[in-house]
This record gives sequence, structure tokens and C-alpha cells, in this order.
Amino acid sequence: MSGKILVIDEGTTSTRVMLFEADGTCLGSAQKPLTQHYPAPGLVEHDAEEIWTLTLACAQEMVTKAGGASAIAGIGITNQRETIVFWDKTTGKPLAPAIVWQDRRTADMCQALKEQGQEAIVQAKTGLLLDPYFSGSKIGWALSNWPQLKAAGDKLAVGTIESYLVYRLTGGAHISDATNASRTALMAIGSAGWDDGLCDLFGVPRAILPQIVDCAGPLGQTLPELFGGAIAISGMAGDQQAATIGQACLQPGQTKATFGTGAFVLTQTGRTLPQSKNRLLATIAWQLDGVRHYALEGSVFVAGSLMQWLRDDLGLIERASDSEGLARSVADNGGVYLVPALSGLGAPHWQPHARGAIHGLSFSAKKAHVVRAALEAMAHQTYDLMTAFAADGADWAEVRIDGGMVANDWMAQDLADILAIDVERPHFIETTALGAAMLAGVGCGLYGSLEEAAIMRGKVERFNPAMANPIRQTRLSGWADALKRVLA
Repeated sequence: MSGKILVIDEGTTSTRVMLFEADGTCLGSAQKPLTQHYPAPGLVEHDAEEIWTLTLACAQEMVTKAGGASAIAGIGITNQRETIVFWDKTTGKPLAPAIVWQDRRTADMCQALKEQGQEAIVQAKTGLLLDPYFSGSKIGWALSNWPQLKAAGDKLAVGTIESYLVYRLTGGAHISDATNASRTALMAIGSAGWDDGLCDLFGVPRAILPQIVDCAGPLGQTLPELFGGAIAISGMAGDQQAATIGQACLQPGQTKATFGTGAFVLTQTGRTLPQSKNRLLATIAWQLDGVRHYALEGSVFVAGSLMQWLRDDLGLIERASDSEGLARSVADNGGVYLVPALSGLGAPHWQPHARGAIHGLSFSAKKAHVVRAALEAMAHQTYDLMTAFAADGADWAEVRIDGGMVANDWMAQDLADILAIDVERPHFIETTALGAAMLAGVGCGLYGSLEEAAIMRGKVERFNPAMANPIRQTRLSGWADALKRVLA
């Protein structure tokens, strides 16, 4: 089996391009940070032109490393999902800032729609809730508030990040894969595609939206001048769905948790569209040959970004990796609990106006206790999700973890202890990129199925629960009390 796979992994804080052998071996990576723009409290934006420029530079570096365009069998793309881009169809140039998934500017709009009784309709069609997290309200807000978008007329194109990148890479293909489309709150995920009623609800004309396509297959060809030859784009999925595939959660009931900028847990439900009664989300896990597989999802807005905040804004750590040593340097959290609602609370609470808090401080509290409390919050938030999943009939037998944070052995063990189940971590933790590589491998014919492509995952290690139950219960009780204060 020959042919390399190029993966564009478009995250929230960086753009990265990775080069894989067909067996899953990572041959190289090029990465550049993305500028975060915060024009006002609760607002988060990206410069889509910067995203394109940096992505192209990283991709060209990896194509050169591969030995040229002819050495690459296919390109896979994975991305921050709900972030939305507005661009000119004739030039491909962005017409406005990209509104990032973390952005809360439409909180009041979503609340007004809830008060009108619209949330049940939205959830029934989309599997999602009315929250500024999702793209539909962002698009509607932008069309109402940025005159240049209305002025663009028929030239306006809108899409999530993968859609925008494909447009630029191909010189005009306006498509979106089913996983990303399912995160807009404009798609009826149990049926065909864009829903007229949802588009009308958010004030979004269907004509500006992309065509919804499979997650693997002949999705497009790059412009020859970009890489010295055309390369097939053969795989696309939103980052959390890609991680689910990269963790080989290919059977119903298998669960993965990704700890990146935020934390996202998906339990695969096969071809059964789940219906949550506990404020979890139903989403498309992947679509191949027009057939959809689904997942139940819980979304936590702040995970790795909490470590970034401790480092860059509070100065409690110099590097994210310092957190493990500090956590180990104290016997416990000293009664300190940190609720990381720095951009509201996601599932299962969905409180966009909630704000973070540190509880239990005293003169005996040291820097290490605060940092440890921040790490403990990862397990606490995940436990809340596990409880909601169980109430929806999706108990976890184990959980497969990935993302930058899980390189921290202390945190991985703490997850196992608080969840009281085994936690499995692959040696290669960049499973989001790996999942995109698996999809691209299927899409370009290197593999006949995702099950065949799962050989790319490689070796894993396991963490088993070891915490005494009274200690665990004390932790959970302290967290519940701190959370109650934030939600009051």
C-alpha cells in the first residue's frame, strides 16, 4: 500500500498540517499559531485570510517534505466546527471576521427564541439546543449587522472552516461535509439536508450555504499551482467527529473524550439518531456513501484554554506541562475548586452567561492548589457529562482520551479515578488529525473501510481507577457545591 496522506488540522489556536504514511506513521508536521481577536467581552473572532495564508504555507512545507504533489494520495481536512466564515465567491477573500465557536454575541437572540418556544423544534430537527455556540445564530447576526455582507449580494458565500478552505484550495468548490453541516443548527440531521424552516428562523438564505457532501470520497482537486500539481481532497470531518474516528470508536457504545481548547465527549450510536432528554447533543458522526452514523455529544467550552489562561494571564505556570508537577506537589486540592466557566458553561448546563470562579481559597492555599484544582475540573466536568449520558441510556464502559492535555499522566489517572472506569490513551494522541487521515485514506482508495483504516491508530495504554471511594465522594461533593454557586 503506497501513497502518503496530507492532513490539514485547523484548530482554534493554531493551524497545522501533518504528513502520514498509509500505516498511520506521522512523517512530519508544520504548525503556526492563529491570532485570537477579542473585540469585546464574550466576542471571539479570527482573520480568515490569516487562516488561509498560514494553512497554505504549512501545506506547501509538508508537500515538499513528501517529495511533491504526486507522492500524496489524498488530503484530509479537520477543523474547529461551529466557527463561521463569510467570503466573496469571485475572489475567495473573506468579507468579514470569522466568528469563532466560542463567541457568545448571540446569547440574547438565542434566549429570545427559547422564550418563543423554538428550542424543542430546533432540537427535534438538528439534535442541538438554542445556544450561541452553533453557527446558525452567528450567520443571522452577521447578515443583520455587517452591511458589507448584504452588499455582496449573489457573491456572498458562507461556510464553516473546512468549507472555506476547500473553496480556496479548489478555486471555487462550495461544499461542506455532513458532520460540519450538522453543527450549524440549519440542517435536519435525520433527513436530507438544509431545512427551510431553520434557515427562516435564523434569517439565513439557503443560497449562500454550501452543498452537503460525504465525509470521504472524491471531494475535490486542489489548484495545480498551489502545490506543483493537483492533489485529491478525499476526507473531511469536524474535529470531534474526526477524533471519534481516530480513536476507532466504530461500534455503537464506544466513547471518546478530547481535551483540546475545550473538551468534547462523543458516544457513537450507529445508525440510530439519539434523542437526548438531558441536554446533550445529537450529531452526525460520519457520512459515507450517503449513509449517516450518529453520536451523542457533550461539549465543555473550557479545557486546555484554562491552562493557557493560567499561563498567559495569571502567570501561575510558565508552560502547560508545569501543571503536572504542581498537581503532584500537594497531597490534595486543599479545599480549592475551580469552575472554568470563562466563556459560559456548556453541557449539560448550557448557561452562556455563567462566569468562572475559584472557591475555597484560604491563606493555606498555594499556587499548586489552584493549578491542581484547574486540572481536577477536567475530571469533574467529565463526570457531569457521564451522568447525563447514563441518564440518556448511554453508559460508558470505558473512555478513550486524546488531545493535547492528556499527555499529562496525572490528569489521565485523575479521570479514571473520578469516573471510576478505565481510561485508554493512544501513544499517538493527535487522533483528530489521524481520523482525518483515515477518512482521506478511505476516500482515495487506500483502505476499503474505516474498520480497515483503524490499523493506523497504533498502540494504547490504560489507566485504571485507584482512588478510595470516600476521597472520590468528597471531591464530587465539593465540586457540586462550587458549581451550584456559579449557577445560582
